[in-house]
Amino acid sequence: MSHNAILSIANISYTYGPKKALDRVSFSVKEGQCAILLGPNGAGKSTLFSLITHLYDAPSGTICIDGHDVRLKPLKALKALGVVFQQSTLDLDLTVRQNLLYHAALHGIKRREAEHRIEEELTRFGMLERADEKTRQLNGGHRRRVEIARALLHRPRLLLLDEPTVGLDVPSRKALVDHLHALCRDRQLAVLWATHLIDEIASEDHLIVLHQGQLKASGAVSDVLDETGHETIEAAFAQLTGRQERT
Repeated sequence: MSHNAILSIANISYTYGPKKALDRVSFSVKEGQCAILLGPNGAGKSTLFSLITHLYDAPSGTICIDGHDVRLKPLKALKALGVVFQQSTLDLDLTVRQNLLYHAALHGIKRREAEHRIEEELTRFGMLERADEKTRQLNGGHRRRVEIARALLHRPRLLLLDEPTVGLDVPSRKALVDHLHALCRDRQLAVLWATHLIDEIASEDHLIVLHQGQLKASGAVSDVLDETGHETIEAAFAQLTGRQERT
């Protein structure tokens, strides 16, 4: 695995009036690394994603994507970024192919190249035979696959996932988790995946724990377990966030 940091976050703070949403947060995500951003509601995950995607402007600290400062060179930085939001943003009245062609056009990808990439991505996700179906005919798991395929069309270096499995049944959730980990391995894609579901974390993942706007841990799963002295992520997370572990 390369040691190139595709996402670098250094001393990021953000406040909403008197409330401190993020407090001097620093971490990085490397090429080929799946980093799980784990935290309870209100931890600051959504604020952090808003800063990375440049929806908000960080008043202090720096965020770099593929070597480009989001504040100073937003177009270059965001060109290297693919995003799947928690709420679906597909047009349900368009076909799968039409949704993807529209996204490709926004990124300036020529039609022939766009069609080639769409076929490639849909094949990877087992969705090619459904390319000409209306998106509203798909179940939640298949819509998610289309959204991830769409986020990958412009060949980003970093993929942001905001609770992508919310609302999916267990088989769909497991299939999506397996797909995403395979993407990291096969494409050397850097992934930052926000979740509150511990069973989505693989042993080889990088674990980032955020609580009340503060970074509580950042490292390989095994390192976080060693540092906290626990054998399970659930127990380590409970300790780091001051919560009682469920029995």
